[in-house]
Amino acid sequence: MSRPTGRVLTLLELLQSGGVRSVAELADRLGVDGRTVRRYVGQLLELDVPVETVRGRYGGYRIGPGYRLPPLMLSDDEALAVLLGLAAGRRAGLVTAADTAGWTAAAKIRRVLPGRLARRLDTVAESLDFTTPPGASAEPDAEVLLTLADAVRHRRPVTIRYTDRAGARSERVLHAYGIVAHEGRWYVTGRDPGIGHEGIGQDGTGEAGTGEAGTGADRTFRLDRIAGARLLSGSFEVPAGLDPARRVLAGFATAAYRHEVTLRIHGTVGQIRARLPAAVAILDEAGPPAAGADPAAEVWRRVDLRVEELEWLPAVLASLDRPFVIERPDELRDLVSALADRLRDCARQV
Repeated sequence: MSRPTGRVLTLLELLQSGGVRSVAELADRLGVDGRTVRRYVGQLLELDVPVETVRGRYGGYRIGPGYRLPPLMLSDDEALAVLLGLAAGRRAGLVTAADTAGWTAAAKIRRVLPGRLARRLDTVAESLDFTTPPGASAEPDAEVLLTLADAVRHRRPVTIRYTDRAGARSERVLHAYGIVAHEGRWYVTGRDPGIGHEGIGQDGTGEAGTGEAGTGADRTFRLDRIAGARLLSGSFEVPAGLDPARRVLAGFATAAYRHEVTLRIHGTVGQIRARLPAAVAILDEAGPPAAGADPAAEVWRRVDLRVEELEWLPAVLASLDRPFVIERPDELRDLVSALADRLRDCARQV
């Protein structure tokens, strides 16, 4: 590759990094004068690369929108980051559309890399392993995901065709507040002006509802159960301070299960959340009034859970290694006592 050609490609890489680049900055990075920079820009325009000229005191050049995507230039670190991201995304079940899309995208990047870098990346791929099994959940339709993302960004109502876990189909309007990926599944959360349905399952297989059935209910839906989505006219307002991820997790923690559990645990927010995450329990992070809102303080904090089975909780409480009080239900006290007896018997064995 000749030096002028290499400089033109370097110019393209600089422009692709975003923002407006002044002629002086580009000349300094390329080691040429301003006249040569303008000549290189002309060569990019001849290749149909949409380079725009920005006038004014802070003017220069930038990549503008065009019908053709400019050649993609990646540094060694950027190529490694993209390929590792694709591998991790497939493993976690976060690659949308078909799983083959992740493989074909990686293959295209791998095919155009210089031989030296391609071989180094191959060694990383061959050496890489994961401690968690691959994501096995159904993937959302790419067009559905993109349509919902538009609805979230532009605050436009969207109509969705949905099939719940019982197989019932419905078409409903949603004011989508955000899209959340959680444990290999994708969810959209927002306000459903139609009739609310079931609560979300402990395994994440249902739909979360934080209000009573009826109009204006807050809902969370699994994206892989949405067969189609279409933007509507109009707009809506998002409640101030709303956190979509917290909302989805709260939907799991407050779903209608068989047992309602209330605990008081002495510890910090971090200590408690290490064993009882937000998807499992609702935690009074501020603690009692005297503690203020300091999550680092070791104080008595109220913890509420909704669970289908109680048997797994005693071991979790024991692993906290923090003082706790069971306010309800009585069955949990019995299970904790039984676990303590078994541990005591095991410790006495010689």
